[in-house]
Amino acid sequence: MSSLDRILPFLRPIEDLLQDPAVTEVMVNCGGRRVFVEREGTLALVPERTLECRNLTVAIKNIARACGDEISDGQPALDARLEDGSRVAAMFPPCSVDGPTLTVRKFTHRYTLDELVAVGTLTADLARDLARAVRERRTILISGGTGTGKTTLLNALAATIPASDRIVLIEETSEILIDQPNLVRFEARRPQAALGSEDPLPAVTIADLLRATLRHRPDRILVGEVRGAEAFDLLQALNTGHQGTLSTIHANSAEQALARLAHCVLTANVGLPHRSTREAIALAIHLVVHIDRGDGRRAVREVLAVEGYDHASDRYRLVPFTSGDIAVAGGAS
Repeated sequence: MSSLDRILPFLRPIEDLLQDPAVTEVMVNCGGRRVFVEREGTLALVPERTLECRNLTVAIKNIARACGDEISDGQPALDARLEDGSRVAAMFPPCSVDGPTLTVRKFTHRYTLDELVAVGTLTADLARDLARAVRERRTILISGGTGTGKTTLLNALAATIPASDRIVLIEETSEILIDQPNLVRFEARRPQAALGSEDPLPAVTIADLLRATLRHRPDRILVGEVRGAEAFDLLQALNTGHQGTLSTIHANSAEQALARLAHCVLTANVGLPHRSTREAIALAIHLVVHIDRGDGRRAVREVLAVEGYDHASDRYRLVPFTSGDIAVAGGAS
């Protein structure tokens, strides 16, 4: 039985969509009144397909239990993971205004770099140069919007890390699947309310895990997504000898990814001046790879090498990354 099979009994009206290998995501809106799917990067309404709101509510609660989680009026959001990496997200009213909302992102295939080249996500030359950058311990930040393939590209690049390296992978919700011999996986934990006589459990944040990671002798630290104050702890690690990191961040361009990373660092409220933050980022990040989705295709649109930071203009020194830039990216010798 596959991981997805565990939730199919609760979703019979859309079972065929979940089992369709061409469908990568199924979205149920408005309490079941509208169903959308994503195929090959394109969203489409499924005509004349609805679910009863009451049945959808029961299904979501059963899915949460099957995933070892809970969703209720007191905890209206669900973000769960199946064993194969598929993700289940749900939201209950009143936070979901038009009724329960359910989104299932299927784990369909773990792409290699060669396969990403074959489907047009990046060129063969760029794949070769990025693989070389990974082997030479360059720190790479992958930026893009939701559903653009950031995690897919991170997975493919992580597969090129030498087998001799010890990797610590840190995620909010575990979904990255890496086949490496010396891999340690850490997952954050939301705060959990007290059950009966048990004490409540505090949150374990990405920042907490990053600080703990340094005591586990990592050669590489992979962060599934940088989204908040943990960016400061990541920057500290990168500037104290832990190069070769791969991570993703939400942004609309490669340059905006660096600005967003700086904003995330500042949310840690550690008193680090703005320009010092940008200088530290310029020293830590070697390459920014921006991936986007358009015309039904996910593709790398921009790759910038970070050559430093200019205090006078308060700007990063960025150049388009081309073959041969690896040796100087990020000010490396």
